[in-house]
Amino acid sequence: MNYLSSVVVMAALAVTIPALAGSTPTLRPELEPLGIAAGTWHYHGQDKAVADQKASQWTWLQECGWSANRAFMTCSFTMNSPDGVVKTQSVSTYNYKDKSYWHYEMFDSDASGSDPFISRMTIANNTWINYGKSNKKTYRVVYHYTSSTQVSVLIELTSDNVHWVTVAQGEGVKTS
Repeated sequence: MNYLSSVVVMAALAVTIPALAGSTPTLRPELEPLGIAAGTWHYHGQDKAVADQKASQWTWLQECGWSANRAFMTCSFTMNSPDGVVKTQSVSTYNYKDKSYWHYEMFDSDASGSDPFISRMTIANNTWINYGKSNKKTYRVVYHYTSSTQVSVLIELTSDNVHWVTVAQGEGVKTS
């Protein structure tokens, strides 16, 4: 009887341990909308000629994926514009206490805006909006996913939170 019990326990462990070692943590339902960003994205777009900037073209490479514990969507950006290259790392997640999405972004030390960007993020259907402050103006970055492989992006400024001016716009295509 002792031998048989040992064999049953060993067989159960042989099946359970490999399954646990290779298992991926479950993705909580509130985090599911962030999954559309996973993958490699190539963006192209333009800055608009407005009061503080001239018109120019830019490209971004964005590589996103889930953190190992599947609690965070992490993205690495390389942004190329006539002003130079800016590299950033972002983390987006859901805050269960205040029941909202949050976006955190850090800039490389060579970037002119090296302060981290922290924003409450709204997600409605396939539209994500991040809000921030710059030079006494509020800006928002609006991502609208038209499919799982296409996204448009708008960057808008306001000084009164009513009238928004588009300062940049572009499109992204998921390549893998």
